[in-house]
Amino acid sequence: MKNIVYVIIPIVGFTIVLVNALFGHLLFESNTEQVANKYSIYVHLQPEWNSNPKNLIFDVTNSWYKESTDKTIETDSTYNTNQLQYLNEKSYVELKHDFSHCQDEWTPILYRKAIDTVRHEIEYLQGEQLSTDPEISIYPDVTNSNYDLANQQKKIKEGYAQFIPICTSNEKTSYDFSIKIDNDDIGFDVYFVPSENQRENFYSSSFNFYEQLGCFAQNKKSFSGTCKDIEKNSGLLVVIPDELKPWVTKITVNLYEKI
Repeated sequence: MKNIVYVIIPIVGFTIVLVNALFGHLLFESNTEQVANKYSIYVHLQPEWNSNPKNLIFDVTNSWYKESTDKTIETDSTYNTNQLQYLNEKSYVELKHDFSHCQDEWTPILYRKAIDTVRHEIEYLQGEQLSTDPEISIYPDVTNSNYDLANQQKKIKEGYAQFIPICTSNEKTSYDFSIKIDNDDIGFDVYFVPSENQRENFYSSSFNFYEQLGCFAQNKKSFSGTCKDIEKNSGLLVVIPDELKPWVTKITVNLYEKI
């Protein structure tokens, strides 16, 4: 009997892997025109930062509607080269996927889909997730209680800002978004801004963002909102203080275009 089990298990395992590779992307295709990409942005802060040599990871899911529903199967991710860049006269190294430019789509292979679904259910049971739909993440509105808003606004003027573009085929659109941080010591600010130029403008008096309710939040641990009538070059600007203690701080961002 044991010999039969030893034969069956490898066969079942091989079959799952083969089906996953050949047909996994078909099993999870959406019936709508909404597509998605998933990518991560890795940031290593250089000596000019108080947080050197700490690291940031922005884990992004971006879902939007487009005319074509041709799917791209997820394969080995291609990263750009390490790029030394400057922000507010301080340097950092950024590494991100090639498909973070809103041109490619991501279709999950089976084990990734299963892991994401299980993680969603665990977060829902723990109260960290408000949506019962594993395709959509909605985080509770949690304010950072370590210090007040006035202190936050002083801290982030020397902090790190990351621009995350939306993906859309429309000149104007609306987006649901959710964001959370795993660092217990600090809060984040998040703003829907009209263009990537506002990343540099954040450190000056010329900073501009969508000011309607639901388009921004300040000094939060987690937040979900809806921003309406935004232009196609818009995106989220996420800002955190330059006071990182853990070796890696992870910020999870979800963007969903609304019809």
